[in-house]
Amino acid sequence: MNKVVVGLSGGVDSSVAAAALHHQGYDVVGVTLWLMKGKGQCCSEGMVDAAKLCDFLGIPHHIVDSRDRFQENIVDYLVSGYSDGITPLPCSQCNKAVKFTPMLNYAREQLGIDTIATGHYARTRYDEQTGRYQLLRAVDRSKDQSYFLYDLEQDILSQVIFPLGEQPKTETRRIAAEFGLHTADKPESQDLCLVEANGSMRAFLDQYITPQTGDIVDRSGTVLGQHEGVHHYTIGQRKGLGIAHSEPLYVLELDPGRNRVVVGDRSEAQDPGCTVQRVNWVSIAAPTTPIHAEVQIRYRSSAVPATVIPIEDSRVRIVFDDPQFSITPGQAAVWYDGEVLLGGGIIERQP
Repeated sequence: MNKVVVGLSGGVDSSVAAAALHHQGYDVVGVTLWLMKGKGQCCSEGMVDAAKLCDFLGIPHHIVDSRDRFQENIVDYLVSGYSDGITPLPCSQCNKAVKFTPMLNYAREQLGIDTIATGHYARTRYDEQTGRYQLLRAVDRSKDQSYFLYDLEQDILSQVIFPLGEQPKTETRRIAAEFGLHTADKPESQDLCLVEANGSMRAFLDQYITPQTGDIVDRSGTVLGQHEGVHHYTIGQRKGLGIAHSEPLYVLELDPGRNRVVVGDRSEAQDPGCTVQRVNWVSIAAPTTPIHAEVQIRYRSSAVPATVIPIEDSRVRIVFDDPQFSITPGQAAVWYDGEVLLGGGIIERQP
């Protein structure tokens, strides 16, 4: 019988992933990562719901204390980034450093199991021509989570199963109800667990970064208003500036060194390209010449045509066919060839 370790958050997606594999005849072991210190509601409720599921399915359930790893790789990473005036993307970092790699290592070393599965909406396949595992978008584009998985390497992709990648979310809910899972009607969790646990990103950050009042200025340095902390803002932000102006203003730059937030009109927030660091080439080997692809610069945006140019130090330069609004340092740029995720990395702050 094939053995598989399924990562269980306590939500409907991971619950259905485990139940579906169990129904298919897999020998399933549930693993829940304890991520947050303190009274993180999503963690505590998630662990209880995951334990209930495993009891219902009659499968083992392990809880792995990952709080120190989460603190170092996610909490400290976020606080450092926001302190430096960038807007970090924690989910891709969490997937590689906190979830997938440690879970596969735990499965291998503690349970003697080489395969893991999660409830992410994505797909994989093996390309015999290149000898590489490819990461593909989910069939349900509205739920596709491949953007957050760009940092997974071949060792992970060769051993992971995404049972939900071929189906829409409505089917997941239907299967949960059909199997009688108690999570069938559980509400969707927020995109970021720290927001869910703290009420808002602002509330989370204010625990670690002392708000300091400063100026909101335009490109010329003219003071237009006041802010209560640079870390409360992000590139492209329009709402919440508290400035009366003849036309809408957007955040163009965060300058923690001078404690300033720089704003301007929408045309000033357009950029022809960006530089991307910490690049991981996923479905293809790293090219030595430019390639044309569709690049996605935030989770909820569409992928748009661009040229991806390899440069030194595992970095690329992206030149968009048309200038893009609000390219945000710290977020991920991920490039695709149709449904195939080619690679991705972290957008650098422009000099």
